[in-house]
Amino acid sequence: MQQNKKMIQQGYNTVAKKTMESPVMRELDELISQVSTFDTLVLIRGESGSGKEVVARRIHEASPRAGKAFVPVNCGAIPADLLESELFGHEKGAFTGAVATRQGRFELAEGGTLFLDEIGDMSLPMQVKLLRVLQERCFERVGSNETKHCNVRILAATHRNLEDMVAEGTFRQDLFYRLDVFPIEVPALREHTEDVAALMSIFMEKLEAKGMRTPRFSTSAMRALKVYGWPGNIRELENLMERLSITHPGKLIGMNDLPKQFRTLGMVELKVNDERADQDALMTSLLARPSEDDFDVALEVSPANVKPPLPVEGIDLKSYLQDIEQWFISEALRKEDGVVTRAAQLLGLQRTTLAEKMKKLGVL
Repeated sequence: MQQNKKMIQQGYNTVAKKTMESPVMRELDELISQVSTFDTLVLIRGESGSGKEVVARRIHEASPRAGKAFVPVNCGAIPADLLESELFGHEKGAFTGAVATRQGRFELAEGGTLFLDEIGDMSLPMQVKLLRVLQERCFERVGSNETKHCNVRILAATHRNLEDMVAEGTFRQDLFYRLDVFPIEVPALREHTEDVAALMSIFMEKLEAKGMRTPRFSTSAMRALKVYGWPGNIRELENLMERLSITHPGKLIGMNDLPKQFRTLGMVELKVNDERADQDALMTSLLARPSEDDFDVALEVSPANVKPPLPVEGIDLKSYLQDIEQWFISEALRKEDGVVTRAAQLLGLQRTTLAEKMKKLGVL
């Protein structure tokens, strides 16, 4: 079971290993290794798209709670008046629309890890209630007076400057210090562009596993991608890989084949309009000329790379396939925020079929 789990989670582990070429990512890996074995609160900070949830998942997978649920909640995506019910659950009739009793994310994460993403977007009244849970490890469902105790590890993340928010009065100082026990800063992709090629390989392998044909990249294209500023960080890189796999399946990508914003070779923005116009004209002229570097293959992913190797000691195939099924169901439920109907659509199953499989496999 544990061996199967490690093989199935290879995607997350591969990200960790392949991005360790840069010093900043090696430092990040060391911090994750140090804190994973403890139940310490961790505040993960970094720009949007930099991989904060991946860091949270790596901490969970390396912790003693790895066998239990990892439950993510995007505090910025849930309306403030619904977040309390989402986190703590509610009783039937607690409010209009509460037609049945519902468990909250704290209960779903019991024994495991609750990841509070974008915690800086949480309202002040909700911050007070969260602080109480962090201090006393108990809560009540909406509409109930029964106190429930919880055994959950909390990981939080934000792209906001919480110190500034504390000074402005939009984030509670006591909650900030409660969360900021072990801060981890996830670097922006522009700070470790030497990892671009490794990350591209990871994303292309995932696309190949989904049946898509990924392109090959020339030396000139790779040079352009490594000097690009990546304002959208790792998420922008992943989206680019999918886009190019659709527009250039199996083809060699030269610098001219990249979207326009990636073809500036990292030139800085000039304030003088005339100078900028001259620069754009020069770049257009240069890009129109094919280069030998446009025909050299610098990066490609073989479909064979995405197939898991057969362990030397053999494998329990039935158990492995069951674990794969369980993992994909859990991932679909996570991506669809626990909505079974949408998760079933994502998996190509009928809702009733998925519900039966969830019951059989013990997936909440």
